[in-house]
Amino acid sequence: MSITVFVPRDAAALAVGADKVAAAIEREAASRGTSIRVVRNGSRGMLWLEVLVEVETDQGRVAYGPIKPSDVPSLFDAGFLAGGAHARCHGLTEEMPFLKSQTRLTFARCGITDPLSLDDYRQHGGLQGLEKAVAMAPADIVRQVTDSGLRGRGGAGFPTGIKWKTVADAAADQKYIVCNADEGDSGTFADRMIMEGDPFVLIEGMAIAGIAVGATKGYIYTRSEYPHAIAVMEEAIRIARNAGILGACVMGSTYAFDLEVRMGAGAYVCGEETSLLNSLEGKRGIVRAKPPLPALQGLFGKPTVVNNVMSLASIPVIMARGAQFYRDYGVGRSHGTIPIQLAGNLKHGGLYETAFGMTLGQLVNDIGGGTLSGRPVKAVQVGGPLGAYFPPSLFDTVFDYEAFTAAGGLIGHAGIVVFDESVDMLNQARFAMEFCAVESCGKCTPCRIGSTRGVETADKIAQGIEPEKNRQLLADLCNTMKFGSLCALGGFTPYPVMSAMTHFPEDFAPTPLVEAAE
Repeated sequence: MSITVFVPRDAAALAVGADKVAAAIEREAASRGTSIRVVRNGSRGMLWLEVLVEVETDQGRVAYGPIKPSDVPSLFDAGFLAGGAHARCHGLTEEMPFLKSQTRLTFARCGITDPLSLDDYRQHGGLQGLEKAVAMAPADIVRQVTDSGLRGRGGAGFPTGIKWKTVADAAADQKYIVCNADEGDSGTFADRMIMEGDPFVLIEGMAIAGIAVGATKGYIYTRSEYPHAIAVMEEAIRIARNAGILGACVMGSTYAFDLEVRMGAGAYVCGEETSLLNSLEGKRGIVRAKPPLPALQGLFGKPTVVNNVMSLASIPVIMARGAQFYRDYGVGRSHGTIPIQLAGNLKHGGLYETAFGMTLGQLVNDIGGGTLSGRPVKAVQVGGPLGAYFPPSLFDTVFDYEAFTAAGGLIGHAGIVVFDESVDMLNQARFAMEFCAVESCGKCTPCRIGSTRGVETADKIAQGIEPEKNRQLLADLCNTMKFGSLCALGGFTPYPVMSAMTHFPEDFAPTPLVEAAE
């Protein structure tokens, strides 16, 4: 009987040689006359241990990592196919502290199943939500999602059930489900991990959404920088269509739903839903004024649900386990779990799914292990390049939508990027303005011009030119951008700038002008 060995096909693992490791394992097994089966699974999210190789034993899966091709002969010598001791052995995967302390609902299968095996998906609880949905009235599905307390995981935190009800109640001959998979924030990779490691959960979530609101067509809009995710999603859609999960009769019901993947060109602003819709229609990706809302006049002018990957991938467990099961996780008005992405100067970078309620300090120090450099943490940016910078004095902030808003920040797509004491926060503020200037669609003046003037003003502060006057000017620019921009690109750029100025004023202190050499 063949022994099953798991080697991730996740992009993060591929980047550090997963294909070569898989090939080396197969070669070594063949040379020793050992029968094995190599499964290319998704990542477990412990990125500092990639390539993480697992072997199925009678006791459960045993993990080894990080593994390079040159480590493979010693793995076989150590009897790793039976879970043997090795310098890179971590014991049973499920007992590893980073994994064991998580609450994995959305990522329950990621890293465990073969991403393109529908049998694996079913055996690990997949399609239970869709099976229940096809037997329910659409309004009851919407009610269950509403009662679960699920809020948009893309960053806005808007109640998903309310958005669905708006589309469901709209009268139209055609409606759409659009999945926003344009994951462009720095330090974020949860969407990519799901698409590469458990694509059927996204397909199932979108099909349930379609049934709930009366949409028969769906689109997954992702970025050209995700070639592996695109390939896996397209193959998974083909498999689902052939199995009757998608098509004219979803799961043998009277409901029709089909979907396809569309690739964007990597414009950050196309992560904003109306820019995304324009791009999806073949137009230039620029922001639309609201109203009308996409829920009423979205893709091709039709009622459209636009949800993030994590929002849609959370739907199957809500339908399978019930609204109350999901709602019981979390704190305050932040219900369920959130896949937090730990990145930057951190010992243990990776994906950590947990219920809302942990503090920022716990996530950085206890889960992330502190800085990789060994220097003290100076700042933590939460929510991508437009997220606020938090100093260690705010590490008691609870990971919760309202708590972060009260602290002058935003959770966004739940990416956490850590910086040690060597970072210059004036440079970080300048980068935020420069990023906005480069990525702006150009439609509104506060974003287009304000960010350009912001870069110039930050440079003047750095050069010691009228520092007090220019600090005030930078704050005024932020105020104009925050309240005058059409979308969140210009509207959120002030968060990193103002938080840097507020919490790290010493980095904005005046420096004397350097006189030109005579």
